[in-house]
Amino acid sequence: MSESIPDPVEQQSTSEHVAVFAGHRNALFGAAYRVLGAVQDSEDVVQEAWLRWQNVELAKVREPRSYLLRVVTRTALNSLRAQQRRREDYPGPWLPEPISTDEESEPGRAAEIADDVSLALLVVLDVLSPLERAAFVLREVFELSYWEVAETLDRSEDAVRKLVSRARAHVREASGPHPGDAAAHREMTEKLLGVSRGKLPLEEFVSALAPDVVLTTDAGGHAKAALNPILGIEKVIRFAAGVLATPEVAALSWEIGTINGRAGIIGHQAGRIDTVAWLEVRCGLVTRIDMIRNPEKLDAVVALAQENR
Repeated sequence: MSESIPDPVEQQSTSEHVAVFAGHRNALFGAAYRVLGAVQDSEDVVQEAWLRWQNVELAKVREPRSYLLRVVTRTALNSLRAQQRRREDYPGPWLPEPISTDEESEPGRAAEIADDVSLALLVVLDVLSPLERAAFVLREVFELSYWEVAETLDRSEDAVRKLVSRARAHVREASGPHPGDAAAHREMTEKLLGVSRGKLPLEEFVSALAPDVVLTTDAGGHAKAALNPILGIEKVIRFAAGVLATPEVAALSWEIGTINGRAGIIGHQAGRIDTVAWLEVRCGLVTRIDMIRNPEKLDAVVALAQENR
């Protein structure tokens, strides 16, 4: 039986599809991740976009970037609806999945995420409606025109302008008038690292906390965590002291890594990630502490922690 001879025209078409898609892949992942806040879900969305892209006639696509961003956003919205249904049975708060953005990380993805996809921003985006979130990402991040966003979301341009306006206002309000700079963020993270390592008394960290500080822990039912956000210095310190005193947490090694473009601390043992924690700093004070202990959300920081062991 003779082997089939590849069609040179088909081969050339496939090669062109691959080249164009590869040139936009990091941006597509960034768009999906901003909408979903979940790494594997975002990878699945990008893979689905690739499967569809292979069957597209390239000559009919004037702007491949815009076209692919619209495909990814529509797919991400469908994935977000499924994600929200899963959240109904999720034990405790749901936090976005962190991604390492150190030099050791995947270069393309790290560059795409490090610029402006802080975990604090993802927390803010998560409270927007799905359409507000998608409209904000396409318009404010990727600068698609209002009509392109309208076509993507199957809404009128006026409706999209309102979606973007509401999302922009909410993000601005949540960000506050005096967002912390990278140096202040790093300083506070190093203080938290000192406490975690037992080299700094917990009381030393109290002076760095805002009166209305909020601690949110996401363990997905896999580890000790609060089922609701904890508000106020006294309650936050009491809970943090209890967690740090547990044998499994006391046995962890702690390191600083760059998470979503900002410093965060990583607790690990024998190459296994247990905890990733990060801070939000406003006006020189820590206003928010977020901790992820759900192992299903830590795959994108495992390699970094193993490097730093």
